[in-house]
Amino acid sequence: MSSAIDSFKHDLAGLRSGRATAALLEPIRVEAYGSVTPITQVASIAAPEPRMLTVQVWDKGLVSLVDKAIRESGLGLNPMPDGQLIRVPIPQLTEERRNEMVKAAGRYAEAAKVAVRNVRRDGMDKTKAAEKNGDISQDDVKVWSDEIQKITDQYVNKIDEVLVEKERDIKQV
Repeated sequence: MSSAIDSFKHDLAGLRSGRATAALLEPIRVEAYGSVTPITQVASIAAPEPRMLTVQVWDKGLVSLVDKAIRESGLGLNPMPDGQLIRVPIPQLTEERRNEMVKAAGRYAEAAKVAVRNVRRDGMDKTKAAEKNGDISQDDVKVWSDEIQKITDQYVNKIDEVLVEKERDIKQV
């Protein structure tokens, strides 16, 4: 269940708020050296200003490929190459774009909740199988089922808390 929350937080990191963060570019993949490589393996990303990211490409031959990958990432960014350094200004978000991002965050949250519920279902199935095999009693099944449900509720609440925080971050002007 905790891996579902970690995955959810990683997905949210790709959603852009009004501020520049290196996590915004981390999901981008670059066609380099004959394979598709994460951008973090061919360049370093920094946020020197609240509305600017810089990408320092280590291999001069890859600058145009990194530039192309950022443009085609679907993030709505317009990188400006300057030698081996690529400046990526972060434009102001419109209200419509902010609402789209809140909806996307909600979809990520629902996917994380489904993952947590799948873990709960697996736990319940194992508990019932143990009862069927005679390993535990019906009373133990009830206790374990209640405990599994309690843990599931805690993780769903954590997901909701993370979602509320991200929504607040996205809507902040």
